[in-house]
Formats: sequence, structure tokens, C-alpha cells
Amino acid sequence: MFFIFGMNQGRKDLNYNQQMTCDICGRMGQYRVWMTYMSFSIFFIPVFKWRKIYYVVTSCCGSVYELRPETGRAIEHGQNVSISTSDLYLKQKGAGAENRKAATKICYGCAYEAPEDFEFCPRCGKKF
Repeated sequence: MFFIFGMNQGRKDLNYNQQMTCDICGRMGQYRVWMTYMSFSIFFIPVFKWRKIYYVVTSCCGSVYELRPETGRAIEHGQNVSISTSDLYLKQKGAGAENRKAATKICYGCAYEAPEDFEFCPRCGKKF
């Protein structure tokens, strides 16, 4: 008698979407969650999993976060949870992060849009 067994790394997409405003790019998007794990298999059937790590990617700029394990387990088990910024640890900024618009001020006198560090409007000279 012989056994076919092995260890491999796997990835599972979790059925979770949450609307959010991205802290990196400032646009609206969704969180999508997935999990990576190591598994031991006998006859190509996973027997048990360990080293589960939960990740979140934003749909707006593609930033990748590591999710707190407690929150990830709750999502994996189908519980109704909401992801907050305290649950996330930034791993990689997305490609769209450089396109973030700089903070600006709008002049009440002439409606000119100037960078935030200006104290006076460059067009009409009024104080912001």
C-alpha cells in the first residue's frame, strides 16, 4: 500500500465586498478579501490548513493590505463584519496612488483653485 501526500500553498477568494473611500488615492472603491494558506493533502484532498494570512485589495488603486486575523476569520466564516482602517496594515501602495490630487483651497472672491499652502489667492489677492 502506498500513500500520495504533500504540502502546498493555496489561495482562496472570500465572498466579501465593502464600499469604501480609499485613504491612499481618495477615490471610492471596494475592498476585496482573499486568504493564503499552507495545506497538507492526502490523495490530493486537503486534510488541514495552517499559516492563514488574510489580505485586502482596493478596487480603486489596487493597494494591498494585510487584514487582522480575527476580522479575516469572521469573514471566512460568513459573519457580517465591517472592515475598519484599524484592521488593515498597508503592504503595498497601488499603481493609482500617484494620481492623488493635491489638497486645494477655493477662493470665495473669484473661485480660483489654489494649492493648500497658499495664504492669498494668486488671481485676486484675497486672503483664504
